[in-house]
Amino acid sequence: MTKGQRADDGPISVEVEQGKSYYWCSCGKSSKQPFCDGSHKDTEFSPVAYKTEETKKLFFCVCKQTISHSVMTHITNNN
Repeated sequence: MTKGQRADDGPISVEVEQGKSYYWCSCGKSSKQPFCDGSHKDTEFSPVAYKTEETKKLFFCVCKQTISHSVMTHITNNN
């Protein structure tokens, strides 16, 4: 499997909303990291859909180097 372009070295913190779908950039070219902006057009990459079940803070990977394309690297409490 080809790996995407490295967008950054660390994860990006995002407050996700319950029931909302998010589309994680797998190519690394998006200007709206960690999410897709369509920059993958004409490549072998496509965004990875994630629908959250609750409102919370998540950390999304932006290195694009993980084989499993794990969208989230860590979940934290809002406390």
